[in-house]
Amino acid sequence: MKTPRIAVLFGGISAEREVSLGSGKAAAAALAKQFEVDLFDVQSYSELPEGLDPAQHVVFSTLHGSFGEDGGAQRLMDEAGVYYAGCDAASSALTFDKVATKAKLAAAGVPVPAEIVFDASEVPLADTIVSVFGPSVVLKPVAEGSSVGLLFAEGEVEIADCLDKCRTGRWLVEPRIVGKEVTVGMLNGEALGVVEIRPKSGRFDYDSKYTKGMTEYIAPAVISPELSERIRNLATRAFEACGCRDYARIDCMVDSDENPYFLEINTLPGLKETSLLPMSAALFGYNFDELLQKLVEPALLRYRNGNSSS
Repeated sequence: MKTPRIAVLFGGISAEREVSLGSGKAAAAALAKQFEVDLFDVQSYSELPEGLDPAQHVVFSTLHGSFGEDGGAQRLMDEAGVYYAGCDAASSALTFDKVATKAKLAAAGVPVPAEIVFDASEVPLADTIVSVFGPSVVLKPVAEGSSVGLLFAEGEVEIADCLDKCRTGRWLVEPRIVGKEVTVGMLNGEALGVVEIRPKSGRFDYDSKYTKGMTEYIAPAVISPELSERIRNLATRAFEACGCRDYARIDCMVDSDENPYFLEINTLPGLKETSLLPMSAALFGYNFDELLQKLVEPALLRYRNGNSSS
């Protein structure tokens, strides 16, 4: 059977387009060392790119944010009979919703932070939030990635200012957990190494994530082997609870008493060589090229099993 071409989807029209462009180019270059690769810059939320052929292509998507990670592209690919790497439409849609994800994790016994969820049309009062969580909180859009819209607030005045910025959509407020921020990659259901994230500002927001030199990454995380193993075990449980497949990256805060609290699951994490999933995988001996081949392997197997007569 002929090996399919790898169609790398990148770009998109979400707030994370620039991040996706970087991931797509890096992934395509790595995959091209082993496969024939076609790059598709996605410009629509309503249709797959012209030239994508279910008979010839297996998709490796690096579309971040809306459409790419929320199940939209995956549903279109399922309908078109296209095989693709990564989580399916249902688990992508679930994990793009932070509230729904946390509910699944909590039900599976994975610890998550407390929250207040609200719609932009019914914003709570700042003093109500302080009375529940105290003066130090984090505000997030329920359905965005790459720290888009992430806000930190200290005290009632700052909280009120942040609430005023919640103009559209659904939001959640969580108490700010002071401690270590860590992340762990998942590969075919196995938790990889734990990486520690140390933003110089103390806040891992969009600027800290994407401005060179603003964040230090420690791999492996400076935590005890016992805590690392606990985080990896809980990440595996979280991956399974949300019905994920192939790969993902899972973020977690660890408080000063070494209690982990899981924040979200990233089903299409950044994929430059310096991104967090490759850092996590490197702790298990995978270089970037090897990791990309591992990420696409399950989709190639699905393609071959589904196209055994071709």
